[in-house]
Amino acid sequence: MPLRDTLARVDADLAVGRVPVARQRLRGLVSSFPDDLTLRRRLAEVYRLYGEPAEAGRWMYLERDRDPVETAAFEARYRTALQRMRALAWQGSEALARTPFAAEQLAAVRAACSDALGRPVEWDAVPSGAQEESRPRAFADFLAGAGCLLAVLVILAIWVNGLVALFD
Repeated sequence: MPLRDTLARVDADLAVGRVPVARQRLRGLVSSFPDDLTLRRRLAEVYRLYGEPAEAGRWMYLERDRDPVETAAFEARYRTALQRMRALAWQGSEALARTPFAAEQLAAVRAACSDALGRPVEWDAVPSGAQEESRPRAFADFLAGAGCLLAVLVILAIWVNGLVALFD
């Protein structure tokens, strides 16, 4: 369906109060046209109807006239540069941004993510969250394994104790 027709359906959905349907249509459009800042702005407006400042801030992050409260909510929800990079759902290079401010924002997020990971990162190959969370997850996995080992040893000790008591 052409962009103009989908936007007409979004307007019709909003006019009759079908906000979730309008939101889904706009999410699809942003996914198909990630460099269209007007679509991102419309999606932010829909999230404002939901009372979701973090999501409104997410979709307005590339706009100079963004609301500082919404931006802070977005940054609080997506704390790391990698999380922000994934949340912004950009595709291609910063050169595709339609405004200098958007290009600067995208470049800053990508640079911060590259610094955090210790290697260059591109928008078309955003790493998964598993790489970012490997240390805390590895420690949690170690604790879980140690707990299972301890449980097995306790059960084995009880079994051996019962076996010894049986033959006494």
